[in-house]
Amino acid sequence: MVEELKKITVDTTPDPVMTPAKKKFSAKFILIPLGIILVVVAIIGVMLLPLRGVMVKANDVAAIGRQTAEALKNQDLAATKDGLSKTRTAFTALSKEYNKMAPLKFIPFLGAYVNDGSHGIAAGFAALDAADRAIEALEPNADLLGFTGGSKFVQGSADERIQVAVKTMKALTPKITEMAGSIDTMRKELDQINPDRYPAKIGKTVVRARLVEMKDVIDNAANLFVNAQPLLINLPAMLGEPEMRRYLILFQNDKELRSTGGFLTAYAQFRLEKGKMILEKSTDIYDLDSALKQKFPAPREITTFHKNVYNLYIRDSNLNPDYKVSMQQFLRMYDTAAGKEKIDGIIAVDTHVLVEVLKILGSETIGGRVFSADTDKRCDCPRAVYELEDYSTRPVNYVRTERKDIIGTLLQQLMQKALGVSPSQYWGKLFQMLLTEVNQKHVLAYFLEPGAQKAAESFNMAGRIMTASETATLLAYKENNGWDYVHLNNSNMAGAKSNMFVSEKVTKDVTVSGDSVTTKLTVDYKNPYKGSDCGLESGGLCLNAPLRNWVRVYAPTGSKLVESKGIISPTDGKSKPVDTYTDLQKTVFEGFLIVNPMGTARIEITYTSPLKSADGKYRLLIQKQSGTNGQEWIIRLNGKDRKKMILDTDTEVVL
Repeated sequence: MVEELKKITVDTTPDPVMTPAKKKFSAKFILIPLGIILVVVAIIGVMLLPLRGVMVKANDVAAIGRQTAEALKNQDLAATKDGLSKTRTAFTALSKEYNKMAPLKFIPFLGAYVNDGSHGIAAGFAALDAADRAIEALEPNADLLGFTGGSKFVQGSADERIQVAVKTMKALTPKITEMAGSIDTMRKELDQINPDRYPAKIGKTVVRARLVEMKDVIDNAANLFVNAQPLLINLPAMLGEPEMRRYLILFQNDKELRSTGGFLTAYAQFRLEKGKMILEKSTDIYDLDSALKQKFPAPREITTFHKNVYNLYIRDSNLNPDYKVSMQQFLRMYDTAAGKEKIDGIIAVDTHVLVEVLKILGSETIGGRVFSADTDKRCDCPRAVYELEDYSTRPVNYVRTERKDIIGTLLQQLMQKALGVSPSQYWGKLFQMLLTEVNQKHVLAYFLEPGAQKAAESFNMAGRIMTASETATLLAYKENNGWDYVHLNNSNMAGAKSNMFVSEKVTKDVTVSGDSVTTKLTVDYKNPYKGSDCGLESGGLCLNAPLRNWVRVYAPTGSKLVESKGIISPTDGKSKPVDTYTDLQKTVFEGFLIVNPMGTARIEITYTSPLKSADGKYRLLIQKQSGTNGQEWIIRLNGKDRKKMILDTDTEVVL
């Protein structure tokens, strides 16, 4: 995401040095310009005569378009195809009428609006091209898919609906590349239209906001069809069409933050057959650890930063911020588990996804507990989050046998609810929500099949730390090619669920000098809430406790430490400098700190990095840690604050 700074207009008018003598007023100074203006207005008036014809043709297009949309809604493929043909005919007539206004493009101010109309018409033709390609793909499968004029899809069961949806995606696959080209053309044409040129309203009609909304929808579609072509092409196979697929769904508790987004608290095993989702197993992650047939020695990261842990457990296997690397470690351990079955991939979700789904679908009740998105005063967090924590972490004097399947049961109930009603009620909102959650890195995926994994990486849902060797990336980052880089990674090593209460503010203060940059990275941690009752005997719910935070800063290869402050030893709490090493083709600065309830902490790390910029611009890629939310960032360049933002996704900054 590239943000450009607004230009500062500087008044360069020279100070007056003398007052000229007054001249005699002459009427020609008004009459001549007025005559010119009247002539121009007359010419424009003549040129605007086609405007009435344009409005008539535009109304024709709108009327036919509504009929076509209704046919598509009713799954009448023949009527939809006929409607698209009529829409193209009407659109062609509109284009010819609009071309009569072409001379107005050269009129200052007015020309910009005329050009916008031309771009809009071109975008409309591109949209029709994409729709035609879709019809060509669906037509041979019309009977199979139920596109015969009746809305069989709405009448079918939840399982039948998802199977029809998967078959539809498979039918579209051969035309995806052609559709992507048309949609990309549509996006490029609409990008030429600046909504800020238009008023907020004309009468009671909303104008500017509708334009912004339309461009956002097209951008999302372009992102899906253009950037995610490999994902769309592989999606039917990933959903079990034609062969069955089996996946583990990991639940990452981002309230106990770990490298890939949260503590691995539970998992569910699902089988997908032609899109039908079958729950095979759902249990606590500790059960999976108990099923391991061998012990794994604790690596340096565990022995150094964790508390009283001397072996590596599968629940702690996500130590690397690159999700693929962590899941490869997970699978090495999973392969030794009793009763394990062959899987095709591992998908991780966190509590943010759960809450967003509940906002759309409404609350769910399991075991007498209500899981909803409403704020719970007991934690100042969504009630679903509190109920999960209360259910899984509060000490009790009996064995909770039913807790093992709560995550899987909740996921299955939500899936059935989404599929059990008309698609118009939930599907659009859920689809947009899913795109947002993937973009914000609350959903991660690792697939064993190379094509599927490449598809996930192309859509930036694979949780990869970007390096110079990666080719599948949405962003333009190339190491040592004019781009700076930073990734801040925090891990809660036995600090209860305190990430629910701790916030971070990050300041990257950059000074550019020649072929290098000096960065002073400051991270301020704050916990404004009181500590919880964490006594085992009292039976309190221990949510907010001192946060034992393992912190890593990933910087460009070749970065050199200048100084550091605020880092302490995890054993004796004494101040120490950060450790420096290389990981994932990055230089890593590593340390430890503690954030107490009602307390604050700050770290400062100053380092230099190689940077080669040919055009004098400073380019930075910030990679967000999965599972984080609401992290505030300030970018300061050469002593001046240049950008403030909430980091909600991987972000490009160009200054």
